[in-house]
Amino acid sequence: MRSFSIIFLMLLFSYVSQGQSKLEKTLKLYNSESVPYIYTEELASMENIILLDTRKKNEYTVSHLKNAIWVGYDSFNKKAVSSKVTDKKTPIVVYCSIGVRSENIGELLLEMGYTNVKNLYGGIFEWKNKDQPVFNMENTETENVHAYDKQWGKLLKKGKKIYK
Repeated sequence: MRSFSIIFLMLLFSYVSQGQSKLEKTLKLYNSESVPYIYTEELASMENIILLDTRKKNEYTVSHLKNAIWVGYDSFNKKAVSSKVTDKKTPIVVYCSIGVRSENIGELLLEMGYTNVKNLYGGIFEWKNKDQPVFNMENTETENVHAYDKQWGKLLKKGKKIYK
């Protein structure tokens, strides 16, 4: 009876883990969920929020969420953000390609005293995968999305992948 239970549990675990998407598995591997997630559907219906793009500048210039402010990752500047977002209670959503770099920047924002910070689940990739619009530097909707690299780009299912 005990061996049956063990086999049953192994099969159940295998079935559950097979049901997870590649994105979900990747986020579970790299993120601690120290910054609460916000999902595409919820963000799409929100107003009066600050969007912070935590990707490299060349990724941002290809496309970004409408009205997003580029803050970067390696070049993230606390003083620059503090001068742009003075109210620490302001709703802020951070995002990157899939949500890993943005979690790190979200942690910094929390350390800086911001109290309403969320991380976009799946980042700009999931946003585009869910048929949400992205915009270029001319503020025109585009299908282009910087896919970071060939490995991470596999998680982007819609739009035109750009790697330069």
